[in-house]
Amino acid sequence: MAVNKDPRCRQCRREGEKLYLKGEKCIKHCTFDKEKRRKPPGMHGNGLFQRKMTEYGTQLREKQKLRRIYRVLEGQFRGYLTEAERRKGVTGDNLLQLLELRLDNVIFRLGLAASRAQARQYVSHRFFTVNGVRVNIASYQCRANDVIAVHETKSQTGAIKEVREKAHTRSLADWLEFNGTDLVGRILAAPTRAQIDTNVQEQLIVEFYSR
Repeated sequence: MAVNKDPRCRQCRREGEKLYLKGEKCIKHCTFDKEKRRKPPGMHGNGLFQRKMTEYGTQLREKQKLRRIYRVLEGQFRGYLTEAERRKGVTGDNLLQLLELRLDNVIFRLGLAASRAQARQYVSHRFFTVNGVRVNIASYQCRANDVIAVHETKSQTGAIKEVREKAHTRSLADWLEFNGTDLVGRILAAPTRAQIDTNVQEQLIVEFYSR
């Protein structure tokens, strides 16, 4: 399972903003809030703030930020963009929709995991079913009306018990519904751009690959 193994706090510092890659830890124990930690990593980090960002650099940073948020490597990201261009509609909106409908992201949005990284780990350990079938592929593309549930053999694990306790405190995206008692979620419809709260300028990413 390929994944970016760079320290997550370092990734946030490189993008100059909190990406919440550790879930709740980013809210309670984030070192990025300290002034000295806001500079980009590396011995020349301070100098990066003083340079004027080129158009190419701005587009590159948006692309890298989106990849890091959804934990997708370059080759797979290009594949998503190709599929987004093939579909009807706005390419940038299609790209975000494809990323949102990844199984690991849907599980994170349902509140069944504290972060996308944790959701990815749970999926690889076969914690969940999609429409009654066990799935262990984090990049599995979900669709409208898909039902995601915790497999019965995993329902009594410590991690899932913790999820059950916190289920009523989590906010839920408009395009999802969730039963906190049975730990079953359903995708009501594919999310629109207005329903996706990811802070990114997707048009810059499309322009980056159009060079």
